[in-house]
Amino acid sequence: MMDEFVLFFRMDILTKEVQPTPEQMKIYMEQWYRWTEGIAAQGKLAEGGNHLSSEGKVIRPDDQIGDGPYVANCESIAGYIIIKGADIDDAVAIAKECPILKGAGTSVEVRKVGS
Repeated sequence: MMDEFVLFFRMDILTKEVQPTPEQMKIYMEQWYRWTEGIAAQGKLAEGGNHLSSEGKVIRPDDQIGDGPYVANCESIAGYIIIKGADIDDAVAIAKECPILKGAGTSVEVRKVGS
């Protein structure tokens, strides 16, 4: 039986100077689709996930509401997908192939869904 894991993709989504050009974005999207199609071909893509906008709110206790996404070390969650894996090591092996990791200041967080 396969477990489900969510992969959170973190990168700097706010600094204008580090955002990809349209040409770079085209290349990145081609790499992304090849990677996700490979996961799907293995029967391990549970949900294609989605890209998240750079707009948001962070709510804290005592009715403190901040504008924008939560950012730590210039990174914020840019998107996610849900995959299937035999265990966390299997999920990590898939995540390590993510093309987002070719960029500076990026990361992929792997978390088991459920128990």
